[in-house]
Amino acid sequence: MPSTLLLIPTYNERDNVSLIAEKILALNLELDVLFIDDNSPDGTGEVLDQLAAEHSCINVLHRSEKGGLGNAYREGFAYSLERGNTYTICMDADLSHNPSDLSRFLKSLEEADLVSGSRYLKDGGILYWPFRRKLLSRGAALYTRLITRMPLTDPTGGFNAYRNEMLAALPLSEMTSNGYSFQIEMKHLAWSGGYRVKEIPIIFTERRSGKSKMSPGIIHEAVWLVWKILLKR
Repeated sequence: MPSTLLLIPTYNERDNVSLIAEKILALNLELDVLFIDDNSPDGTGEVLDQLAAEHSCINVLHRSEKGGLGNAYREGFAYSLERGNTYTICMDADLSHNPSDLSRFLKSLEEADLVSGSRYLKDGGILYWPFRRKLLSRGAALYTRLITRMPLTDPTGGFNAYRNEMLAALPLSEMTSNGYSFQIEMKHLAWSGGYRVKEIPIIFTERRSGKSKMSPGIIHEAVWLVWKILLKR
């Protein structure tokens, strides 16, 4: 029977992790959860340890410092592969991704190697973002598609699911991105490698509490990554 690991990186998400864990557990899906905490100064790690003590399906990986989203996911992939899981799903900790969509991701993995949640497909969308931020996000997606030629409507989206058979074959150790551009690089590796890539619509909701991890450095990395991909191709 397929086994699934859900990866959720955290940094200063103390106010969100209990609620997202509650919503995931309420679904009664047969999956395990790995929270990857980057030594959050707000005490997120302690809350996660308490959740892990109460629920056997919840695990916590404590990292010594803030090492970036890409590094967190690569460590999570290694953890999932070592455990022999069949699937690995990645989602944010701030409730911008709806846990109730997890069952649709699992269903779609039956016929795909990478399932990507898209805010821009029909029936997808973004809630509570100002127009300017929506415009920037749309522009980033178009910019990425034009340069990389990936036929994906939401190449920067962070709600994604993978077959571990594909993860084991991809050159993850050669990846250079660490911020949100990690999502672009992962999708390009899968698509350019000839794997089956599928998008499904999701509704993205602006975080309820805490601060966004977006920064000028992360944006700069994403802008230049697509050109690196083009030159490498």
